[in-house]
Amino acid sequence: MHLLLPLSHELNRVIGLLIDRKGHVQGVIIGDAQRLYLPDLGRQRAGGTRFRGLRLLRTYVQGDPLAQDDLTDLVKLKLDAVASLHAHTPEGRAVVHWAHLVPSATGDQPWRSETTALHQQPGDFAAFVQDLEAQFEAAAPAARDAAEGERAILVYVRTRDDRFAKDRIDELRELCRTARLELVDTYTQTRAQLDPRYAVGSGAVEELELKALQLGADLLVFGQDLNAAQLRSLSAKTNLRIVDRTQLILDIFAQRAQTRGGKLQVELAQLQYSLPRLSGRGTAMSRLAGGIGGRGPGESQLELDRRRARDRMNALERAIDELSSKRELRRKSRKEGRVPVVSIVGYTNAGKSTLLNTLTRATVLAEDKLFATLDPTSRRLRFPEDRSVVLTDTVGFIRDLPDALRKAFRATLEELHDADLLLHVVDASDPAWRQQRDSTLEILRELELHEKELLLVFNKADRVDPMERIALESEFPDAIHVCALDRATTKALIDRIDRWLVEHGHGDRRAYQPSEQSGDDHLSDEGDIWDEGDPDIKGVGPELPS
Repeated sequence: MHLLLPLSHELNRVIGLLIDRKGHVQGVIIGDAQRLYLPDLGRQRAGGTRFRGLRLLRTYVQGDPLAQDDLTDLVKLKLDAVASLHAHTPEGRAVVHWAHLVPSATGDQPWRSETTALHQQPGDFAAFVQDLEAQFEAAAPAARDAAEGERAILVYVRTRDDRFAKDRIDELRELCRTARLELVDTYTQTRAQLDPRYAVGSGAVEELELKALQLGADLLVFGQDLNAAQLRSLSAKTNLRIVDRTQLILDIFAQRAQTRGGKLQVELAQLQYSLPRLSGRGTAMSRLAGGIGGRGPGESQLELDRRRARDRMNALERAIDELSSKRELRRKSRKEGRVPVVSIVGYTNAGKSTLLNTLTRATVLAEDKLFATLDPTSRRLRFPEDRSVVLTDTVGFIRDLPDALRKAFRATLEELHDADLLLHVVDASDPAWRQQRDSTLEILRELELHEKELLLVFNKADRVDPMERIALESEFPDAIHVCALDRATTKALIDRIDRWLVEHGHGDRRAYQPSEQSGDDHLSDEGDIWDEGDPDIKGVGPELPS
């Protein structure tokens, strides 16, 4: 050691030693005047709480004795320690600035640094590090093994014109919960626009890596969609997995899809999203690279992947078109039977499926999660005097609906074009209900459904402050207020649908006097099926087999 400092100053370069726990030197690195550039140290030792088994001892020439780069290497590589050797005293006695990792789950600094004389370093360093690893093991979150999903950090870039950042972040948290992700932190950054390379700044990526290591996360969820270049840059910069907003929604759809049609549409959406983002892993896989191994006939792996993806997309589109044709025949049969169709639309998790269940005594899956419904579900709602409607539940909308999803789910959204009346369900208890309503109306316009007759239904009225409800009734006098879980509150909605039937020539209202007690009297207990050949429509009551 006494030769290392003079040699380093003579060369005006930092000299580093990689030392194992037995004290053997495993590598020598020579850097520039301020820092070292560590080589690839290979795969990490097994176990999330175990360190690398190597410590870095480096000399100090100029700059900071322990630079941010040294601390980043400590955390990212999980080194046993980093130490900077410095002839600090007038007598030339060596002083050590050193740092080691410490267990923490609170977002605090994940290392501890101190300055000591060389002879004050831990005598049995191997025992010291083993004790640290035991502390990490004890401090590891007890619930992690039992956690249902992966641990993730949510990353949101707030641009200066983003007025609804809080609402969007809240929605992203709900998406993560629905996807069974355990969010351990939320990182926000304000910028004029997304960084073209990393979405966030390069310094923020390093900070996120430190947070992820400290909190035990292995996934970064970006609140905005990332382009192919950003995904590649982030993947090259960090070992963490990267997921953007569209990927998160696609993953939820993949978890939720139950029917063959739903699974086909989700797979198509995933391929449409991923195809532009396919990229080769290095130049050795491309004919365009030239050089040894890069010339000659044949396709690169990237080209093969793209061709296979396009072939699969074509097959999926044919299958979806076939399903669409079958649905068209069933819809034509309904039209010939002159049964009007009422479709329930609205923002995801507004309570559409719950309302369908309450009105028709059906048992459609209804959960307090986003996108609980993917496949259209139809039930017959019967009124006295042989009046009835087909009530259809549809996939929920979301702001900035990914284009890949909209294209893939065209067969599902086609159901809305045959609706005679749209019930626009809005969660009145959600602070962002106005933005959600506007997003739904915008999507209806994009689907060219904005001219259809629409009835606004405010759901979860029991959770709305009485003064706010009075304001809503004044602002939207034609809207209906319900609690989808309470059948009695749906009486006004049933009356309005029944009046609409009469106004559009579906029966004579004079033969029917609505009950003043509850909405139950408006419904028939008869559980017949409108068309036994139509698997999309079930009778009133428990769900019947297709």
